[in-house]
Amino acid sequence: MGKVIAVCISEQKGTQKKNVGTARFIEDWGIEGDAHAGKWHRQVSLLSHDRVEEFRARGAVVESGAFGENLVVEGFDFKVLPIGTKFRCGEVLLELTQVGKECHSHCEIYKVMGDCIMPREGVFTKVLHSGTISVGDELILCEE
Repeated sequence: MGKVIAVCISEQKGTQKKNVGTARFIEDWGIEGDAHAGKWHRQVSLLSHDRVEEFRARGAVVESGAFGENLVVEGFDFKVLPIGTKFRCGEVLLELTQVGKECHSHCEIYKVMGDCIMPREGVFTKVLHSGTISVGDELILCEE
């Protein structure tokens, strides 16, 4: 079980996301108002709060959303979970579709720190059922 620490969106691709506190998740689309929403397999990105804190401990000054993540969640090490893992947060149902991603052009974080955790720590999901997620909500692993 995990706790949602931040819910982040950006209106344009290639920009850092901002914590909006609460957002509407739309089935087979993603987050309302987020530039990365669409009919594809990377509708919502998740990053472990614990991994972000470890990165901050190395001297990085990063806010929630800086890595391009939609959800920052405490209590999960997402990268060890298999494709197909499902998460529920209230009415929202997410399915893990991709672990990590290739970084084509290094982001500002990489340029400052010489590293970025999103390519190896971030995971991507698609929205299987619509609803709203807010900071403080509980994210649970669905047992199937």
